[in-house]
Amino acid sequence: MIELALPALAASRTLRLREIVLAGGESPDPAWREDLQGRLPDLPISFSTSRCIGYLAELRRPPATVTNALRRTLEDLLGPPGGKADTVVWAHNLGLGRNLLLARELIRACQRRKIRLLSHHHDWWFDNRWQRWPEIRASGFRTLRSVEDVVFSCAEGVRHATINRADHRVLSGALGARAGWLPNLVTRTVAPPGTAVRAARDWCTRLIGEAAPVWLAPCRLLRRKHLAEALLLTRWLRPEAWLLSTGGVSSADEQPYAQALQVAAKRHGWRFRLGVLAGDDRTQPGIPALLAASEVLLLTSLQEGFGLPFLEAAAARRPLIARRLAQVAPDLASFGFRFPQSYDEVWIDPQLFDHRAEQQRQLQRWSAWRAALPRACRTLATRPPWLDNALAPRALSRLTLVAQLEVLAQDVAVSWRLCAPLNPWLLPARARAARGALAVSPWPRDADQRLGPAAYASRLARLVRQPAPAAVIRAPQSAGEAFLRERLGGGNQYPLLWTRTP
Repeated sequence: MIELALPALAASRTLRLREIVLAGGESPDPAWREDLQGRLPDLPISFSTSRCIGYLAELRRPPATVTNALRRTLEDLLGPPGGKADTVVWAHNLGLGRNLLLARELIRACQRRKIRLLSHHHDWWFDNRWQRWPEIRASGFRTLRSVEDVVFSCAEGVRHATINRADHRVLSGALGARAGWLPNLVTRTVAPPGTAVRAARDWCTRLIGEAAPVWLAPCRLLRRKHLAEALLLTRWLRPEAWLLSTGGVSSADEQPYAQALQVAAKRHGWRFRLGVLAGDDRTQPGIPALLAASEVLLLTSLQEGFGLPFLEAAAARRPLIARRLAQVAPDLASFGFRFPQSYDEVWIDPQLFDHRAEQQRQLQRWSAWRAALPRACRTLATRPPWLDNALAPRALSRLTLVAQLEVLAQDVAVSWRLCAPLNPWLLPARARAARGALAVSPWPRDADQRLGPAAYASRLARLVRQPAPAAVIRAPQSAGEAFLRERLGGGNQYPLLWTRTP
């Protein structure tokens, strides 16, 4: 979002940017830095790197040591109080909870300097990421209230931005005008030249060892991306195709999941390659060329904040097979997007996995997950309904990875015969896929205006300049309670995300 949004903000007559400082926990790639400066040749850009801004779990330092380092870093970045009153701090993903010490010290530093802080929320620590709770407590935030006071701060200069309307409804219900809706910026880039697309196809052929159709999952290697479902759909709908995923593992927590997928793919000889753009191969294609060279794109995520791959597929004029996400689909529909091959669930006949073992495994994992929640949350974590009906068809998304791999290990003709009647949308999709005739999502006429650079800059500027409303008593706690009631319900639980164990 940085390389897309900064040129839009720089062009805003309202914001009138004079200088940009990008601060992070690790240095960006030199080529990326050079490209960004090239997009903004008339605007000074500097980069500040300090490890204390990164994830706390990777720092392995006592909270007091990190706090002191943060205070020195923020003093260097923001200067003394009263020195940079026209500065705006645009902080991304503080609500993920990976460094709440940073969030707390940043709020305090901005308060002392009367600087406006825009806390831009892409993901939340409480949304199927409860393995983070011990890490949060170890950093000194021992209660839910102490976390809520930081994540949903009502300090005078703080504003909050969400990337979907569902989150905005919850947040604005508690924080009022301090919260705004800032959907991701989307631009339709020029189609890559034919030479680049042909080179991408040749690269894929060398990678997989044959000239075969490529179906692409443009995502990082995370459990919530639910790649087993993308593989199952590829094998059912286009058996001769190879499924490739682009990104690599983003953290050590995801490594066991990635390794389990890789081991199973190798053992069974599946036409599947993970993280194909994660290495340092200088011959690998860029994302636009790889999208254009792929026959079909897939997005099978269990949860997304905005669902940018939906729009990337439409912009690239590639067919998309995608899970319909409750927080994403209404927003995209309001912009006029239609996705012909979207679906709610992939239903699985229980004959395809050991349902007794899976039932026991899920009961044990769910009980352990619920017991590890803060005491105040346990009554909100309702029992998932599928736990009480083991012999009914089960959504693949509601299985552990162990059971998902059991399904994938079955003969594909057998799993298709048993599951196709449970998923009526699959039959026409398979017929169209065989003819190379899956539908492309049309780009709405006014999407460029509603999601383009000018609209993005206008929304952000309006939120930054929004006058501070009167603080509401217990507003941060009200926001936290509303989110927890929603996110801990059985319908929002996925066994794949209960534990780090595949």
